[in-house]
Amino acid sequence: MSIVFRQLFDEDSCTYTYLLADALTADAVLIDTVREHVGGYLSLLQEQGLQLRWILETHVHADHITGAAALKEHTGARTVTSAEGGAECADVRATETTLIAFGEELIRVIPTPGHTPGCVSYRWRDRVFTGDALLIGGCGRTDFQGGDAGTLYDSITRRLFTLPAETLVYPGHDYKGQRVSCIAQERETNPRLANTSRETFLDTMANLKLPPPRRIDVALPANEACGRTQELIDLHGV
Repeated sequence: MSIVFRQLFDEDSCTYTYLLADALTADAVLIDTVREHVGGYLSLLQEQGLQLRWILETHVHADHITGAAALKEHTGARTVTSAEGGAECADVRATETTLIAFGEELIRVIPTPGHTPGCVSYRWRDRVFTGDALLIGGCGRTDFQGGDAGTLYDSITRRLFTLPAETLVYPGHDYKGQRVSCIAQERETNPRLANTSRETFLDTMANLKLPPPRRIDVALPANEACGRTQELIDLHGV
């Protein structure tokens, strides 16, 4: 198979980052990077002989700072967020019609708002990268950052659950060591969504009573600037 795929993990925020590449052309994509791991990403790209072309965000994160700005500085890769995501600094503000090409490969954008208004999922080959919309055995919270439980329910049931049953689900986070699921498994066993009415889902989400992400005050403004923090501005002067 002429592709490269890696699932990387940040223990502090339990964030999954994904490296995809066309092995024949060496064009690469990173999805949902974490700033503290930029050096590791660059080393991995160099070891694999890959050139980073795209840095994709599934949404504007509240629990970690993206590595997008630093990676762009080093590689010249283009950044992508949702057109509804609020990060106007991105090179591409993606909609449902956006196609992201790298080498001979294509990534399709699936808008999946609800966790935030600007959440998107990315479909590539036999897998979908769902960010914080659909998690393994769960889903993203909807109680801050413009979240809406009804919108999330519709995004998951009408957009993600209509994908082929065997489609692999790679989430943006997992807190139990789980790495991958599939659409059939989530449709049939996800405790928040399987055989659950919209009304029941709304009630469940309204009563989660979760504490706010501990880094939200720092992460949100940084990610709205595509990860360009004052530290990076001081370093590069831009």
